[in-house]
Amino acid sequence: MKNRSLISINDYSKEEYLKVLDIAEDFEENPRQKILENHVIATLFFEPSTRTRLSFESAISQLGGKIIGFTDASSSSVSKGETLMDTVKTVANYSDLIVMRHPLDGSARWASEVAGVPIINAGDGANQHPTQCLLDMYSIRKTQGTLENIHIAFVGDLKYGRTVHSLVIAMSQFNATFHLVSPEELKLPSVIKKYIKDAGLNYYQYTDIENVMNKVDILYMTRIQRERFADPIEYERVKNSYILKNDMLENSKSNMRILHPLPRVNEIEEAVDKNPKAYYFQQARNGVYVREALIALILGLK
Repeated sequence: MKNRSLISINDYSKEEYLKVLDIAEDFEENPRQKILENHVIATLFFEPSTRTRLSFESAISQLGGKIIGFTDASSSSVSKGETLMDTVKTVANYSDLIVMRHPLDGSARWASEVAGVPIINAGDGANQHPTQCLLDMYSIRKTQGTLENIHIAFVGDLKYGRTVHSLVIAMSQFNATFHLVSPEELKLPSVIKKYIKDAGLNYYQYTDIENVMNKVDILYMTRIQRERFADPIEYERVKNSYILKNDMLENSKSNMRILHPLPRVNEIEEAVDKNPKAYYFQQARNGVYVREALIALILGLK
């Protein structure tokens, strides 16, 4: 994994996923290790982010590294018309590793082909979000004790949800059964379902969340993403499709846990936060350990 970019969750094998998770467990035990002293990490966020950017920056800081970059493209030379290629090639001169989020599908792959240093994709459009995927897998293994044979429900925006796309692809290697809950217009794309079919696994599609509540080990809620809709009328029609409430959890399995990549809007009522099955804030914390592990592996420090 040394010096390799992470652009898609497909870039790593099943064994490499497990290696990242095992090392993340070590970082959870001891998150402050000064192994990144003398290293500079660039964080280029062309799109807003709270959890992903801050958890990367927390991970880098706890490992003793230096951070350069920007959180708003308007404060960079992009606002003067500089191309993505020129920005990436320039920043690569100043850093050992680049973490990049960009609104265009495929932009991270393209950046990895011109940069002279490894790139970590922190989300490219509606395409992929591989580091969120790894922390989701870490959270599933933490709560279920295994990644194998899990029944997992994805709820909400399955069409544009890059976290969903990455996690479906990864969990297809662990004999998962998929329960896909969405409005008709936000179904999981066929290109992602193909990974399930190719693995010889089953998926079931629903429009009513109540149909999955007593079946699954993981309930993965997602936000209906207003920013992905070209037509605001279409967004208004589906934005309140699913709102999770405590009484809906009464017949769920005892081991079931609720995940959400965050941010949420209203798809999980705040009262659910106190339910022992709510795991989404711990899930966000797990992101620091997983990103510490990933950076250490790519830089050859673990």
